[in-house]
This record gives sequence, C-alpha cells and structure tokens, in this order.
Amino acid sequence: MPSLEFPAAPSVNGYSHAVVVAPGSRIVHTAGQVAIDADGGIPDGWEEQTRLVFRNLGAVLASAGAGWGDVVKLTYFVTGVDQLPTIRRIRDEFVDVARPPASSLVQVAGLFLPGLLIEIEAVAAVPA
Repeated sequence: MPSLEFPAAPSVNGYSHAVVVAPGSRIVHTAGQVAIDADGGIPDGWEEQTRLVFRNLGAVLASAGAGWGDVVKLTYFVTGVDQLPTIRRIRDEFVDVARPPASSLVQVAGLFLPGLLIEIEAVAAVPA
C-alpha cells in the first residue's frame, strides 16, 4: 500500500499522513493491545511494555492472517508523551520504516489497569 505525499502538510517524522488501500483488500481492525504477558503480569517501564504490546499486537494480527507489512494505521494511547522516542524506536523493529503506517497518538489519564503505560490498536489491509 503506497503512502501519499502532501506538499501542503507539515513534514512527517516516522509516519505517513495517509496510506492508500488497494481495492479488494481485506481490512483487519484490532482491539487495543496492552502489555499483559501470558501469566497476567505487567512488566515495568516503557521499553518493556512497548515491546510486549507490539509482540501481542503481532500475535493478534497473525491470528487474523495479517502481518506487520499489512499495517496501514496505528493508534497509540499513552499515559505520557515524553517516551515517544522510545515508542518509535521499538515500533521501528516491527514496521516497515520505508513505508510507515499512518498513526495517531493520544495522551490519556490512565488505562484500564493500574501500571499500564501504553495501548496500541492497528488497522491492516491484507491484499486479496
């Protein structure tokens, strides 16, 4: 799926303003994924939580027949925006940085369990 260039829009830093989905693609929307491991534990710290969220999200995508190369949109819900460089660095381990997905980041007062720092949801377009 190609990213679009928008000359009148501000320059981007690691994401696309828009991504065009090919006609006939199967669209997969995930629920927000958080940093809860298989034993119900929540790791400490931004790096550990962000990496686990991306792993959990990857597993959900795979179960729906999608992969990181199919992701066209990520939405982040974070309890603090000061860790954006950490989040982006870890995200770059998973997504195609040559064709980054469109993304939005929302700072929230808290997530559904104490100790959670980040939640991410994805939209993927799987070629027909």
